Amino acid sequence: MTHWTLFLATEAVEKTAEGGLFDFDATLPLMALQIIVLTIVLNKLFYKPIGEVIDERSDYIRTNLLGAKERQDKAESLALQYEQELRDVRRETQEVVAMAQAEAQKVVAKEMKLAQEQALAEREKVALEIEAQRKSAFESLERDVDGLTSQIVEKLVGAGS
Repeated sequence: MTHWTLFLATEAVEKTAEGGLFDFDATLPLMALQIIVLTIVLNKLFYKPIGEVIDERSDYIRTNLLGAKERQDKAESLALQYEQELRDVRRETQEVVAMAQAEAQKVVAKEMKLAQEQALAEREKVALEIEAQRKSAFESLERDVDGLTSQIVEKLVGAGS
């Protein structure tokens, strides 16, 4: 068994000497140079343009967000202003309506008073006319009664003589 172990150890040493997992000869600097060239090419062709596009897109988004924020702030301030104006207009219209109602009540009261005064004046006029007609009728009746009385007296006196 020792022989077998010795054989495996020598074989491992020979394989390592021939080039194993890592060879430190001219391949290593060449690989390093290839990686550097590949990094430069990728940077120039892909990463830089993609980075610029991403930066431009970020700037565009940032600009649009700022513009949207400004427009939103302006819209909110306009909405507040319009709400205030609407409240003011509603208050003014309520005042105008209240004043119109008060004025209408005054006009109605004035017209009612005027109509009552006219009705009272008309009533008094009619009452005076009725009184005048009554007096006239009584006077006419008195004349008729006096005439009839004098006729009756004349007939009685003339019949008695």
